[in-house]
Amino acid sequence: MRFTKIMAAALLAASSGCSLYSWRPEVPEGARTVAVSTFRNEGDVTEMGPVVARQVLREFEREGTYKIATLADCALEVQGYIKSAGSSVTAYERRTGARNRERRFNVTAVVSFIDKRNGKVLVNDRRYTASTTFLVNDDTVTGERDASGRLAEDLARQIVDDALSLKW
Repeated sequence: MRFTKIMAAALLAASSGCSLYSWRPEVPEGARTVAVSTFRNEGDVTEMGPVVARQVLREFEREGTYKIATLADCALEVQGYIKSAGSSVTAYERRTGARNRERRFNVTAVVSFIDKRNGKVLVNDRRYTASTTFLVNDDTVTGERDASGRLAEDLARQIVDDALSLKW
């Protein structure tokens, strides 16, 4: 009998904590459409702006809360630009000392979220940073291009996570 009371109390305590959690997103029903403008590129790596914008769209599709819409039909517009993008040497080849072997690639993006229904800026110029490393043979440009996809994925996850937690 005592064991039954203890189990009932434990079950009640465990279930009461779960009642506050919801699987539904906090984004209002009428605000679940998004458009992502092509990011302007002020960095040194060509095509970084369009690569990041495309990955942000893919991340919105993967996550599933927002539906992709045109700029005229969206509730939320994501605007951004690449503030800086570039790589620096992190390791040299021991035998020669002069040839770099590994580089660190850093990107900083600045993003704003606009409520198109009310013409209100929800977040203005929030900075996002991403960093990765890549190995270099003799072609730094190809290494940066390959690493840019990983950086774009990282930035996209950060941006979409913030879009899901916006205060409407």
